[in-house]
Amino acid sequence: MNLHPSTPNSSNEAHASSSLHDHLDLSIVIPVKDERETIRPLYEKICEVMDSLGEKFEILFIDDGSIDGSFDVMRELFEQDRRVRVFRFHINYGKSPALAAGFEHARGRIVVTIDADLQDDPAEIPRLLEKLGEGYDLVSGWKKNRQDPFSKRLFSRIFNAVVSRASGIHLHDFNCGLKCYRREVLEQVRVYGEMHRFLPVMAKWYGFKIGEVVVTHYPRKSGRSKYGGERIIKGILDFGTVMFFTYYVQSPAHLFGRIGITIGLISFFLFFISIITMVYGWMSMGGIEMAVSLVAALISFQCICLGLMAELLTFFHRREEPSYFINERLEQ
Repeated sequence: MNLHPSTPNSSNEAHASSSLHDHLDLSIVIPVKDERETIRPLYEKICEVMDSLGEKFEILFIDDGSIDGSFDVMRELFEQDRRVRVFRFHINYGKSPALAAGFEHARGRIVVTIDADLQDDPAEIPRLLEKLGEGYDLVSGWKKNRQDPFSKRLFSRIFNAVVSRASGIHLHDFNCGLKCYRREVLEQVRVYGEMHRFLPVMAKWYGFKIGEVVVTHYPRKSGRSKYGGERIIKGILDFGTVMFFTYYVQSPAHLFGRIGITIGLISFFLFFISIITMVYGWMSMGGIEMAVSLVAALISFQCICLGLMAELLTFFHRREEPSYFINERLEQ
């Protein structure tokens, strides 16, 4: 499969293209949490698919604090195949930090992510690459026929519908672990918390083109799902964060200013009503209205000040330290 769709038109472009070819074509990033039984079969399927493509590739396993012996299997794979690289977290940080570590250490021009539970099929990777070659920067899988419990499928459908409507990105499955990225996308977006499911949203914010491909999904055959009620709460909170970043990250004063001005108008209205009632001596809670208007005015002032402070923080923004610590690594 040709991963170099364009032909340089100048000597400078030819030099840049030659430099790119010195790097690996593909990096496959696999976050792992207690998936001992599926790691080797997944590795074998990936190698079978990628060898058939004839592209240079590497496999990055990110051990997210596994306690079932998964790291021992990954060590064995590293010792027999130097295309395998392993990064180990001492504790469980979560999928987003695991992906962030994989993205940071990946050497390929194109990065593919896939879960370690074998519910996603590595045979779908060529189809994602083909879609990427059509001019897309990020291609997401769509588990159209999802093989998961009803409760998980129901929440996923609601979640995807809400995110699609709010973000304006017409994807059916934001949380699919099988995705394909150009290097430029990962150099812009930053993954932390539970933000991995919102990578397409953040990529769109930077102007990248997003695509989608229907992929096969299999029932889980071993291990247990890491899905739980706590992830629902985190997902909702992180969605609010992403939407804030999408619309107000470069001008947070617009958000806080709107809130402050709205509260200020309410304050002015209550103050006006309290003055009228006191002047005309009407039976009213004028004193309470006056107090509420003063409190609202104070809140309005604080919101506007908060917006200005947020603008200053945005102006002097610097990237934070990684949200993970690699305890052990196996690589050349």
